[in-house]
Amino acid sequence: MENSALSMLPPIITIILALVTKEVYTSLLVGIFVGAMLFTGGNFLESIVTFFSIMESKVGGNVNILIFLVILGILVAIISKSGATKAYGDWARSVISGKRSALGLTAFLGMLIFIDDYFNCLTVGTIMRPVTDKFKIARAKLAYIIDATAAPICIIAPVSSWAAAVGSSLPEGSLVDGFLLFLQTIPFNLYAIFTMLFMAFIIVTGRDFATMGAEVRKNNEHFEIPAEYKDATADEQTAGGKGKIADLILPLVVLIGVCIYAMLYTGGINEGKSISDAFANCDAAKALALGSFIALLFISALYLPRKVVNFSEYCECYSQGFKAMVPAIFILCLAWTLSGICSDSYLNLGGYVGTIVQEHSSLAGFLPVIFFLVAIGLAFATGTSWGTFGILIPIAFSILVNLPAEEEAQLLVICIAAILAGSVGGDHASPISDTTILASAGAQCHHIDHVSTQVPYVLTVSSCCVVGYLVAGVTLNGWLGLAAGLACLAVVMIVVRAKVPAIDI
Repeated sequence: MENSALSMLPPIITIILALVTKEVYTSLLVGIFVGAMLFTGGNFLESIVTFFSIMESKVGGNVNILIFLVILGILVAIISKSGATKAYGDWARSVISGKRSALGLTAFLGMLIFIDDYFNCLTVGTIMRPVTDKFKIARAKLAYIIDATAAPICIIAPVSSWAAAVGSSLPEGSLVDGFLLFLQTIPFNLYAIFTMLFMAFIIVTGRDFATMGAEVRKNNEHFEIPAEYKDATADEQTAGGKGKIADLILPLVVLIGVCIYAMLYTGGINEGKSISDAFANCDAAKALALGSFIALLFISALYLPRKVVNFSEYCECYSQGFKAMVPAIFILCLAWTLSGICSDSYLNLGGYVGTIVQEHSSLAGFLPVIFFLVAIGLAFATGTSWGTFGILIPIAFSILVNLPAEEEAQLLVICIAAILAGSVGGDHASPISDTTILASAGAQCHHIDHVSTQVPYVLTVSSCCVVGYLVAGVTLNGWLGLAAGLACLAVVMIVVRAKVPAIDI
């Protein structure tokens, strides 16, 4: 399809409907069908065929992620049934002194599990949700902490599935080492750095504002678990198994360890490749599926002989775990389909945005901030950060190659950092983003509640990033841009501290 502004309609309609109706499934279905109708020229039957053709392709291409989610749901159900989660919660209550400590530990675990954002969202939520519930911390705030330490930490971690994705996005023949370029972008990935600093500020001061402030106040007065998750929470709290804290820790250690090795294995570590090359060439989705399956075998061997759970309870957890993951799986399948209808094979939203960016390539000093804003908009509209930087990084190379060599070298790192930062920022704000969906699932909170409470924080941090990238582009100095952005963030924190009363410490 010829590049057209109409390609923006499906994501825009989906996002507006989701925010207005607070109903994600129908909003995604409507957005996808509108896109299919645009692509087929209004042919109703052909639009339905296109709809399911894209879904078939997308679900098939992401089947390993779905397997991982199902097995992880089963693992969570088995651990909950064993009483290990309850034992951990009882211990944590005796050690953790209050809300600040609980949120601080959540953030620490989020930064510790930096291998993959999917794995991060669900694992941290599983471990910390019983503890944060005891202190009546709003689940929307838990989801924010999970989300703020998922993609932002992965995008600045050299050993992660994200580093491999960035390296693979470089155009062929660029003669640039993808891994080295990724390392150079880390200090200038302003959104990732500022998000974690701002999150730490919110945890320490308890000064939640906007929709998050209202949600926190409501939960302080009357803590309530979302209706769709009450049964799962009740099972966790009343679990009567013989599980100990070790029965929670050991399976998680095995899961993390095996997933890391599986990434190296799928990347060719056994074929003589170096660790960095193995991570760069790994199949992260397949590795997560392998790791979760081996962890399931391990937990079976750990629990069943000791009768931590009996065999019938163990078997029940398969259907319970699958059922718990159905909402997240359904939303992900629809979100992937929406991304597919916007791809270059159909409406070509990325091509339309890329054309606009290239038309303004003469404004060299403003390229970092332009790329940042375009990346935010594209990631917000499509719900995919990987797809966003996959589209924009080659465009950045094609634009910068026309600049003088010295100017090109200085701007390349800053522009790529801006693209990565904007990709994560837009992904954070988007209700159709897979990581936003999984953060909601990990915290077991209503998805639109998570989105509406997180967006003001995303906008706050992004505004400071705009200042930073504007300075970086004009001065051709990323460090000056970082300093300017930090100064802007410091001013924001001072104003928030002065104007917003502490409500959650």
